[in-house]
Parts: sequence; C-alpha cells; structure tokens
Amino acid sequence: MDDKEFKFEVTKQVGVLGEGSKGWRKELNLVSWNGREAKLDIREWSPDHLKMGKGVTMSKEEAVKLIELLKDYLST
Repeated sequence: MDDKEFKFEVTKQVGVLGEGSKGWRKELNLVSWNGREAKLDIREWSPDHLKMGKGVTMSKEEAVKLIELLKDYLST
C-alpha cells in the first residue's frame, strides 16, 4: 500500500446531520481506517460514499467529552 493510499470501512451509519445542495451529506458514522478499530467520525460524504470531505474522527472518550462541552454550551 502506497503512503497516499488508505482503506476505510463504514462499519455503522449512525445518522445524518444535514445535506448540502449537491447531495453530499454530513454524517455521523463508525469508520475503520486502515483496518484499525472503528471510531466515531463526522464528515461529508458523496451520495455513493466513494468520495468524502475533511472530517473529525474521535474515540468514545473524546465523544463523551464533546457531549459534555455541547451540554455546557447549549445551556447558556
């Protein structure tokens, strides 16, 4: 495998956060990158899931922290 190549597998589609005018959807999924353990991932995907935008991948612990931060933010 070349350094620029990578493999991914969407192991679970959790939900859609929104959809753009060109059909790309911002999704929350569990994604395994290069055969590693799947992590939560937020990014935009083309309708066929062959192309993707830049995103954020996080562990379960990071997701819990994000939830705490969002609760604090939304309660103000």
